Amino acid sequence: MDYAYSIGATLLAYLLGSLSFAVIVSRVMGLSDPRSYGSKNPGATNVLRSGSKAAAAITLLLDGLKGWLPVVLVKWFGGDYGLGEGTMAAVGLAAFLGHLYPVFFQFKGGKGVATAAGVLLGVSWVLGLATLATWVIVAFFSRYSSLASLVAAVFAPLYYLFGDRAAWYVDKSLLAAMVVISALLIYRHRENINKLIKGTESRLGGSKTAPK
Repeated sequence: MDYAYSIGATLLAYLLGSLSFAVIVSRVMGLSDPRSYGSKNPGATNVLRSGSKAAAAITLLLDGLKGWLPVVLVKWFGGDYGLGEGTMAAVGLAAFLGHLYPVFFQFKGGKGVATAAGVLLGVSWVLGLATLATWVIVAFFSRYSSLASLVAAVFAPLYYLFGDRAAWYVDKSLLAAMVVISALLIYRHRENINKLIKGTESRLGGSKTAPK
């Protein structure tokens, strides 16, 4: 492995992850800063509270893309530069950390659900779809985005292990990155966990909207 290429790819992935699209999209579309209303989280779910489904959808897509792109670029072209699964794990984790702690936004970012999903889809579309399906099922029946995210975070590394020798061969560095991402997702949802326990967590489709 050429460590210079690996380090460079990881740094670029972090910078890409540091683009807080919830804030950027809201500014471009003339909406309130998502850090000023609702959960104050710069993510697609909170942008949805602005009343603009289009802004939320664009934010979701771009946040997922910035997790997916670094991983697949290394997956598709990294071999020519001596980059393998270790660098895939590094760039995926770096993009996720960029979303959580963006250098361009005072290191105050979102919770990383969409970006984590993008990373998983980059590693394997089967793994990504299985995790997304888990989120959708839990969200549909519970109406809690946070609960769905927590359950999906727990199951993602398990799905990767269960698929060993059937859909892929488990790589220790990728597994470690997934465990770290899952742990950070749970940590970033600690306030939501408290609200879920108290029964005060907001449901999907709730009436909270951004100030005009």
